[in-house]
Amino acid sequence: MTTVQVGDVKEVVLTEEVTRTQLVQYSGASGDYNPLHSDERFATEVAGYPSVFAHGMLTMGMTGRVLTDWFGAEAVLAYGARFVSQVWPGDRLTATATVTEVRDGGEADLTISTTNQAGDVVLAATATVRLG
Repeated sequence: MTTVQVGDVKEVVLTEEVTRTQLVQYSGASGDYNPLHSDERFATEVAGYPSVFAHGMLTMGMTGRVLTDWFGAEAVLAYGARFVSQVWPGDRLTATATVTEVRDGGEADLTISTTNQAGDVVLAATATVRLG
């Protein structure tokens, strides 16, 4: 049984560098072929962004690893996220999970923040895990 208490923290470096290859691979895996994520010319000239950027769900999926590394995939009961800022090729992503509540019955609530190399929050999440 995983034992945690309020205030416990786990930090995981999710990727040293988000790559354009990861964006294209995620497009194929998810079926989301929005050109904002893979077509530089479309992203910059048509949409007005500085570059292509990562799918929000790619960032969310990467962030989930802080939970599965700590508690195991089978322990995750709920997981939700808010996309705060774009993730660009070259970004280094780090997720930090903090236990906010431990309940009788063996469940814990957590808040999770994923930041880039500048310390900017790109994703904010919450989760509930089973501790048994």
